[in-house]
Amino acid sequence: MEIREFQPDDSDALVEILRANLQYADPATEGPDAMLRVHNCVAAVFLVAEEDERPIGLLRGVYDGSKALIHIVSVHPAYQGRGVGTSLVREAARRFKQRGATNLAVTVPGDNLEFWRKLSFRLTTRIMFAHPIDSVLK
Repeated sequence: MEIREFQPDDSDALVEILRANLQYADPATEGPDAMLRVHNCVAAVFLVAEEDERPIGLLRGVYDGSKALIHIVSVHPAYQGRGVGTSLVREAARRFKQRGATNLAVTVPGDNLEFWRKLSFRLTTRIMFAHPIDSVLK
């Protein structure tokens, strides 16, 4: 398995992974166009786990110059339980640390807390969302 940077040709395979994990609710923020925007964002870390030249997992996160935050980790169901997610998180942590981050947070769906606890994360706060952003601008 190799962990590498996202490439635009990965989009379709990554959408399949997100769909398989029921993580593809909003194409505007998770679809191919959004993936390209993330890819072009200097603050983002967008990693792909690959095996046999095929994407099997992804991680998206951001470092704002002070704090690092992982937004999503998704591993194809056929590859779960093999350390793919752990490898993605550790590589992201390494890259965030190289940029200057001293801590790392994650937005966690409620059903996968044990995975994060095994990686030394602890549940401390909840995140609130305004979706769509236009609702804030009213």
